[in-house]
Amino acid sequence: MKVLLLKDAKEDDCGQDPYIRELGLYGLEATLIPVLSFEFLSLPSFSEKLSHPEDYGGLIFTSPRAVEAAELCLEQNNKTEGEGGSAVDSTGHLFTLISPAGRLNSRSSCTSKRIWERSLKEKWNAKSVYVVGNATASLVSKIGLDTEGETCGNAEKLAEYICSRESSALPLLFPCGNLKREILPKALKDKGIAMESITVYQTVAHPGIQGNLNSYYSQQGVPASITFFSPSGLTYSLKHIQELSGDNIDQIKFAAIGPTTARALAAQGLPVSCTAESPTPQALATGIRKALQPHGCC
Repeated sequence: MKVLLLKDAKEDDCGQDPYIRELGLYGLEATLIPVLSFEFLSLPSFSEKLSHPEDYGGLIFTSPRAVEAAELCLEQNNKTEGEGGSAVDSTGHLFTLISPAGRLNSRSSCTSKRIWERSLKEKWNAKSVYVVGNATASLVSKIGLDTEGETCGNAEKLAEYICSRESSALPLLFPCGNLKREILPKALKDKGIAMESITVYQTVAHPGIQGNLNSYYSQQGVPASITFFSPSGLTYSLKHIQELSGDNIDQIKFAAIGPTTARALAAQGLPVSCTAESPTPQALATGIRKALQPHGCC
């Protein structure tokens, strides 16, 4: 049985995308199609903030893209900001660097890998580094930071976790995307916990989404299930899926990686056959298998 996952491919230590592997264990043939690409913003400002951990009570990462922005601050050190350019990030996403003309100033330029390893990493590790999900936690660990809160699974639960633990008078630094939800900032504000947000990337439609979907449908036909991984991914892909599926769209079991995406599906009038209990390959595979069983529901 064929299932479609609207996400980029990411190989794990075994050399295979974990979602494909987990679904394969249930006899499901999964195909991945990326629907999002990203433009990184404000890296000089973010680099400056990373170079001054003494100004903050800790860090919050709620997406892999935010962590990759931190990595780029280290890698792009002392390069001309006005060059911009395009590349592919560590998870296969297409991204573009957008920055104003000029060079990193003396404060931000100290966020080099050498200085990071020598002193800054240790200073940040003396503070709390909060994350959502194991995927984000794994990326954070690769830049040498210790994480907490990864088992929370979503921003709502992470907000509760932070509010139950945080006591620093200094603000938490929150690198985020342009489509961030306000649940986490509002929850912290209501509890009197200071937070400083900086938008370090913006989400746009992947340039190959229509062509990739056309190719999939022409070769594979209508899938038994389609999984969405974000509200923005739904926004950019739904029209194409509706057109390609036609009257057969009622046969598709729609799945969501989490409650936020599930609500976005419902808002579009789509029946949600499965919401993963946690944003992991194992949980999603289990949920899709149940949903595809006769009269299945999860």
